[in-house]
Amino acid sequence: MNKELKIKIRNISNRSKVLSELYELASELKDKINARMSDEEYLKIMFKKKTGKELNLHDPKGFNEKLQWLKLYNRKPEYTIMVDKVLAKEYVSQIIGSEHIIPTLGVWSDADEIDIDNLPQQFVLKCNHNSGSGMYICTDKSKMNIKQIRRSLNKGLKSDSFYASREWPYKNVPRRILAEQYMVDQNSKSLIDYKFYCFNGNPRFLYIALANYTNGKKNDVLSYINLDWTPAPFFRTDHNPFPYSLNKPDKFDEMITIAAKLSEGIPFVRVDLYYINGQVYFSEYTFSPGGGFNEFKPYEWEREIGSWIDLSQVKDDALP
Repeated sequence: MNKELKIKIRNISNRSKVLSELYELASELKDKINARMSDEEYLKIMFKKKTGKELNLHDPKGFNEKLQWLKLYNRKPEYTIMVDKVLAKEYVSQIIGSEHIIPTLGVWSDADEIDIDNLPQQFVLKCNHNSGSGMYICTDKSKMNIKQIRRSLNKGLKSDSFYASREWPYKNVPRRILAEQYMVDQNSKSLIDYKFYCFNGNPRFLYIALANYTNGKKNDVLSYINLDWTPAPFFRTDHNPFPYSLNKPDKFDEMITIAAKLSEGIPFVRVDLYYINGQVYFSEYTFSPGGGFNEFKPYEWEREIGSWIDLSQVKDDALP
């Protein structure tokens, strides 16, 4: 099933509770079938399906090929904390300070537990274990469709980031919903993500993206940038480019320093930051951008960026 058709089916299902429940059951059945495959077997199938190439785990070269290798052989308990949007805040604050953390307003295990009356007029609701499924940005509480929002969040809680792409850090994240303080930059009026690609504590490049969520769905646009703020010579085909030129943040050097600190000792991790009203804020960690299935173009850059990941630092007795 192609991506556009899947999106159409998902959109139709969201308009009806019955159809939504049927869609969820079908998704759960698919996950159960996929769960019977070993992680290695599943990743080889998905890599071939997504990229058209065989996955070489014995001598990986490309960036995304090495991400698949890391999924299987670089599994540290702290990675689960780092991808948990609730627990990551304390983890990160101990490294760079609480002033870089967006305040949390509440945490719940079920959307029906959320006391909307006790939340401010503006806030953000999201799940702690996925990439935006069920997310709701409230700019005017009086216009909320609370019933629909609860249903969307509970649906988001059921989404499984592990079985879809076998990203191990998400496997054991206790699923919860958190409310965060609503943040807006007075200059841009919209949040810009600054996503740094870091290799063992060394940020090499980033992409800038509009943090765009529509009806709980993520619709980012992005462009890759070198650390000297010039356009990078590579791109991805799964997103539209950033729609306008953006000035370099005044505290860009501080952002690079923060990204370096937060990625020390990790073969690869993407560190996502915000720059809001002159202050740098942590957004999230991402170990496998795009699940490790979206190759850089031209392909020579897929190999070049892959060479920046040093797999020799991963110590594991079960290497292939």
